[in-house]
This record gives sequence, C-alpha cells and structure tokens, in this order.
Amino acid sequence: MPIAAVDVAGRDPRDAAARVHLVDLGAGDPAIGRRSWIASGRDALRALVPVSLLAVWQAVSGFGMVEPTVLPSPLTVLEAFAELITTGELQAAIPASLRRALSGLALGAGTGLALGLFAGLWRLGEELFDAPLQMLRTIPFIAMIPLFIIWFGIGETAKIALIYGATIFPVYLNTYAGVRGVDPKLIEAGKVFGLDPRQIALRVILPTALPSILVGVRFSAGVSLLALVAAEQINARSGIGYILNNANQNQRTDVIIAGIIVYALLGIVIDLVMRWVERAALPWRASLVFA
Repeated sequence: MPIAAVDVAGRDPRDAAARVHLVDLGAGDPAIGRRSWIASGRDALRALVPVSLLAVWQAVSGFGMVEPTVLPSPLTVLEAFAELITTGELQAAIPASLRRALSGLALGAGTGLALGLFAGLWRLGEELFDAPLQMLRTIPFIAMIPLFIIWFGIGETAKIALIYGATIFPVYLNTYAGVRGVDPKLIEAGKVFGLDPRQIALRVILPTALPSILVGVRFSAGVSLLALVAAEQINARSGIGYILNNANQNQRTDVIIAGIIVYALLGIVIDLVMRWVERAALPWRASLVFA
C-alpha cells in the first residue's frame, strides 16, 4: 500500500513547506498481483468463446465441409467488409440505419415513458391504457409490416413507425412496474415531511423507479435494432438493409454475413452506451457481482 516519504532536508516534517511525495510500494503486494492475474484470466475467458467459434468456422470452410456459397470463410467475409468500406457503401449505410433506429427509439421510448407514468401514477391511466397495451404487446411487430405499408406506404415513415411501435412496450412495462413497485413506506414518509402529491411523484416515486425505467429504455434500444432489420426490408434505398437486399439479389453470402455482423456490432455499441447512461444516472446504485 502507498506510504508517505517526507523530504525533510533538516526541516520539521510538520513544516508546511516540507515536500511530501507518495511512494507507491504496491507493486510488491501479492494481493494486487493476484487480482491482476484474475482480471487477465477473465479477459482471456471472454475472448476464448468467440476465438474458438472463429477457428471452427475457418476450419469448416477451409476443409470444404460447407459450400462457400452457403457459409463463406471468415477471411472472405473480412474481404467483403474491406470491399464495402472501399466503395463507401458501409460509411453511407450506418448513419442512415442509425437515424431510423434512433428516431423510432426516441418516439417509442418517450411514448412508453409517458403512458407508463400515467398508468402507474393514476388509476384512470391504468384503466384506459394498461389492458389495450397488454394486448397489443403480444402482437409480433413483424406481423404489422403489411398493415404499416398500407397505412404509411413504403417510404421512411413506415420504417420509423415500425420501430416506434416495437419500442413502446418495454419502456411502458418497466416504467409501470417501477412506479407501482415503489415502497409505500417511502410515500408515507414523504407525506409526513409535508410533500404534496406532485413533490412525492418527482422526489420519491420517479427517483425510486428510475432503475426500472432505464432497464426498459435499454431493452427498447435492443428491440429498435431488431425492428430495424425488419423495417429495412421495406423497399429500403439506403442503410444496411439496402446492402443486404442487393447482396441477396446478387447471391453474395459474404456481404450478407458482413451486414449481419454490422447489425450485431451496432447492438453492442448501443448497449454499451446504455450501460454508461445507467452508471451516470445511478451512481448510488450498488452492484453485486459474485466471483
């Protein structure tokens, strides 16, 4: 552990002018070394599965066990990535797809949050919205594609509307459950301290329900990408779905797999962003992780 070494130079160590240097002697601490080894082992374990899958994939393709038109090798897919980047298709497709996903997510999460708060805080809201939303959420959003095409056509509106409809329910359910799950004793304590209903909602109920609300937003962020995959099959003229449609027509399996990997990477990035938002918004929340 760090100790203080005082450069007294003939002066009293308590003198304010004395320079205090921290000498870190932790390098020799066996506990620190053990934790470092454990962290390295965990990192290696996380990388083991994807590396093993890539090795098996390459071996299966290299030995000709699967036709290249069915499952191209990882190197072929990597070449497809390089081709998409060289032509500029990928750089143009990612912003277009993200714009659709984030637009639908913002609208859907906002609607789900408003409805969840209304149904959770007021009995009238529960009676008006809870039963219809519980029925609608069981309908697969993919089944709504033909209806959305009839309603909104085959342009951007139909794509964003599909993502919007898919992202409402996770936020609604988690917001409703978070508000209704607030400990009644906290509400009673707020009343004892003289808080009116509006202050109780803002200072007690919302902060307590915030972890559940953020879980709903994070789940909706993932659903927005699932809906994006379906939405971009509706006559897409830009985005990752447009690349996949062209690859399907040209029987480019390598480009199709590259596009699927891009979807997966976008999902990881969005999930990491949502994790960061959770940590920033909930710095007080304790985390329990078993070794």
